[in-house]
Amino acid sequence: MFDIKENLKTLPDKPGVYLHKNNVGEVIYVGKAVSLKNRVRQYFQSPERLLPKVRAMVSHIEEFEYITTDTEMEALILECNLIKKYMPKYNVLLRDDKTYPYIKVTLNEEWPRIVKTRRVTGDGGKYYGPYADAGAVNQIVDLLSSVYKLKRCSSQRFPEGHQPCLNYHIKECYGVCCGGYSHETYMEAVHSAMEFLAGRDKKLVSDLKAQMEQASEALEFEKAAQYRDYLMAIESIQEKQKVVLSSIGDLDVVLTAAGQEGFHVILFFVRHGKLSGRESFFMGEALEEDRGTIASAFIQQYYSGNTVIPKEILVEQELADHQLVEQWLTKLRGSNVKIFTPQKGDKKAILDLTRRDVVEMMKVLDDRARNEQEKTEALVTALNEFFGVERSGWRLEAYDISNTNGVDSVGAMVVFQDGKPQRRDYRRFKIKTVEGPNDYGSLQEVLYRRLRRAQKNDPGFSRLPDAIMMDGGKAQVSAVEQVLKAMKIDIPVAGMVKDDHHRTRGLVYGDKELELKTEPVLFKCLGAMQEEVHRFAIEYHRGLRNKTMQRSVLDEIEGVGEKRKQALLSHFGSIEKLSQASAEEIADVKGMNSAVAERIYTYFHNSVVKSETNVV
Repeated sequence: MFDIKENLKTLPDKPGVYLHKNNVGEVIYVGKAVSLKNRVRQYFQSPERLLPKVRAMVSHIEEFEYITTDTEMEALILECNLIKKYMPKYNVLLRDDKTYPYIKVTLNEEWPRIVKTRRVTGDGGKYYGPYADAGAVNQIVDLLSSVYKLKRCSSQRFPEGHQPCLNYHIKECYGVCCGGYSHETYMEAVHSAMEFLAGRDKKLVSDLKAQMEQASEALEFEKAAQYRDYLMAIESIQEKQKVVLSSIGDLDVVLTAAGQEGFHVILFFVRHGKLSGRESFFMGEALEEDRGTIASAFIQQYYSGNTVIPKEILVEQELADHQLVEQWLTKLRGSNVKIFTPQKGDKKAILDLTRRDVVEMMKVLDDRARNEQEKTEALVTALNEFFGVERSGWRLEAYDISNTNGVDSVGAMVVFQDGKPQRRDYRRFKIKTVEGPNDYGSLQEVLYRRLRRAQKNDPGFSRLPDAIMMDGGKAQVSAVEQVLKAMKIDIPVAGMVKDDHHRTRGLVYGDKELELKTEPVLFKCLGAMQEEVHRFAIEYHRGLRNKTMQRSVLDEIEGVGEKRKQALLSHFGSIEKLSQASAEEIADVKGMNSAVAERIYTYFHNSVVKSETNVV
């Protein structure tokens, strides 16, 4: 039995991270310390000296662990990673798994493109954002690519005889693939687009209005409507942008607000001197109601993800560990990052502006947080009753297999925490040991590989689920349970059963079956899980299938080399459309002859190949 008093005596006077656990071994709090010896002992002093929330947490501590580090910076990084791994009940947690769209200019490519992305990587590209309106981002990407005739395809090499795609033929691209642009001229267009993204948009707006009027006068109403839509997309982003000062660059404002249900963090994005977006995050209750501590916890968890780190972050009050957090962010960004509370000037005006906005937001945020909290509590209660255990939260995993007649079999794993998808924890598997359409065998392979990675302490797989939810009945559940039994891992497995209309109707576990129509919150969560894992598996399989078909199907036909393959794909757009073409249509493609066209036609009209090619 763990003796807290005895173990307190052995704590080292070194920096590190400590983990408090309850009576079932669940991590309920993770913290960092400059001195583990001094910090951990503070929790077990006289209870009257502790804050009420800290006292409540300490009453549940049955044991603790600690990990020493060489520096306080290492402790901060480890603390951040462990909080994400365990999601402890008493830590301030960033509960929203949000990702925001950015606009990326692929300057790392010879012929840059403008694309939407939700991942920020150090690949040499230029990122703009984040933006709150994903629909407007799509239109802006389309607008800039269309107005400046920029390349949209991902191809970087264009062999001799390469045929331009449809965008070239409809005059949406000047065709760098066939020498339609000098590199210098092309880069001038790219930099013009970047000027717009940097907030200098007056020229482009003026040009679009003029082109819309010209198209309207020429009775080209479809073109005029397109320009109108482009202008509306620009306005959609502009209406969220209050002009501050062009002298101010990129910065974020992190504000905390105490609501009836707990604390909120409101994050404002200032880009190129304009307030370009605002997002809120519910952080739950905090052990210490110090806003600097809450802001620090948010900053560490939010900026450790794939996001752009600005040069400056404004906060309401100085963080207790602001120098350490600054050093950590500076290391992540690769250049200096400053966290401070402005006392005067333009940045003080920005802070005051956002503070007033937060006051107006609070009622809406409280209502939203209350609704989410009620849904979460109802879901946790329903799962506790169904599985016959008592948990404060549930991490669920679901799996699915996708293939085409046993070809290119793949598996997918999705993760939901208290009813919310945790997309950063999704995983995909290419089936390696099972041949043919054997979903049960494929499922067992996927689960074995996933659990084996956990046993090897792979960081991406180390956190096990509280339950596995299988799409199907007892057969699927039995296949999973065989793997768990063989690996001596105890995780409950339930089957999500569908009705004749392919809708989730029930949940089975052992001899117990629950009709979900009596549990609307659970019904919604499990239905979302089924749809999500199915979508994730299908997308992965479709991508692999398309790559396989483009790589291998045409390579099997005598007389079709790399140039002809590219010409065929450029002309028809896909393998499926090529398979439906006549021999005469194939022969009309540049570089083809009638003999090879006939072989291609014969190949695709073989009954076996045709049946596989037309599967959607």
